[in-house]
Amino acid sequence: MNKTQYIKKTIIRSSLEKAFAWHANTGAIARLTPPWAPLKMISKTGTGIKKGVKVKFKIKIFTIPMIWESEHVGYEKNRFFKDRQIRGPFTKWVHTHKFIPDGNNRFIMEDHIEFKLPFGILSYPFYKFAKKEFKRMFDYRHRILKYDLEHNINGSKTKTILISGASGTIGSALVPLLQTMGHKVLRLVRKKENLLEDEIFWDPYKGVLDLNYENTGKIHAVINFNGVDISKGPWTKKQKKKIIDSRVIPTRLLANKIKNLDPAPKVFISSSAIGFYGTRDEEILNEDNSQGDCFISEVCNRWEKAACDAEKPGIRIVHLRTGVVLTPAGGALSKMALPFRLGLGVVLSHGRQYMSWISLEDAISGIVHILDNDKIKGSVNLTAPNPVTNREFSQTLARVFKKKVYFKMPKFLVSLIWGEMGRETLLSSARVIPEKLTNTGFVFRHENLLDALKHMLGR
Repeated sequence: MNKTQYIKKTIIRSSLEKAFAWHANTGAIARLTPPWAPLKMISKTGTGIKKGVKVKFKIKIFTIPMIWESEHVGYEKNRFFKDRQIRGPFTKWVHTHKFIPDGNNRFIMEDHIEFKLPFGILSYPFYKFAKKEFKRMFDYRHRILKYDLEHNINGSKTKTILISGASGTIGSALVPLLQTMGHKVLRLVRKKENLLEDEIFWDPYKGVLDLNYENTGKIHAVINFNGVDISKGPWTKKQKKKIIDSRVIPTRLLANKIKNLDPAPKVFISSSAIGFYGTRDEEILNEDNSQGDCFISEVCNRWEKAACDAEKPGIRIVHLRTGVVLTPAGGALSKMALPFRLGLGVVLSHGRQYMSWISLEDAISGIVHILDNDKIKGSVNLTAPNPVTNREFSQTLARVFKKKVYFKMPKFLVSLIWGEMGRETLLSSARVIPEKLTNTGFVFRHENLLDALKHMLGR
């Protein structure tokens, strides 16, 4: 193969026409961007994928920030579209997206890249590295595209969905999935100026939220992600109040506002966490298990009670008891990835405490499943069906990076460094299973931890 070309092909069992239209949806670029990629779209001129559309990204190359701007320069409906770099890290970049018929309701997706690295012959040693990174990226893109076209875009009625916390770890992945499915997404934001068409200002601490169907159209569903990161800072009395208030106050305001809409949204999905159950050693926990007796348990209980303020005939309320969401874009995995990649991973204490995890892809697909299934209500465990011990988790993550775990952090050291927060988040044990999801037919993409980590980390 030519040193300055990269080609990726995948057979997808879906309508070619539907696939071509999928790429023109708002959210398609974000949906196809790997979670580890240091790339963020900051502007787009024009809509869709036709000639003349320009897209600008912020990127980092070896931690150096720069702008990458591309322009769509070729388009033939249901056959191909092409973009080229105007400004960015490459001397040349031309990307042709080809859609090749391959029988009834099946096609071949081909991404064809022509590129040149800067600095002429001095760059020759880096072409192999570049192609290795292209493979990571396009393997991920094709997995996402194939799954979405074969599973996610069929059978779901188009809805208008209001989301708070849309820029958070889960929200920022859920929004593009919903958009590529054809849903209209409205985002609650804290800024007043320069609001985009899909943004609605609110200030929950001042009770400010003007929801008006004349401005928004009918809202079919509301999804609520709120709360400061519990792992930031020691749990002082002030910080504990902040943790509670950041969850309860916005949730209560949102719940009361949507209850008074006419007609009210059909479903209110509000965040909670498996911290509700506290630490339970090896006990297998489902949605019927009782509340624990630690600080996080009380936070989750008050969080869920605030969501119940939306209770009204016709509104289905769902509490998402979310486990450790695996993504390098945020949360626990983003903090663990570097030390494990360097061979500095650790087992915490004895390592027998259970970690209930879920891949980001299954988390957002699970939420879509809940949106579409009227029978699901109340608490729902958003976790994979196979929780693992901390020792298993550490050894599996190290294996992904072709390393081993040689170190152990004793319990007293965890407590010394992180105090109550460390004891409740790093040393607690919750063996949680997603009984409601599995009983209602949800199919997990990643039941196995190794597969989940490989997918999310592009390994």
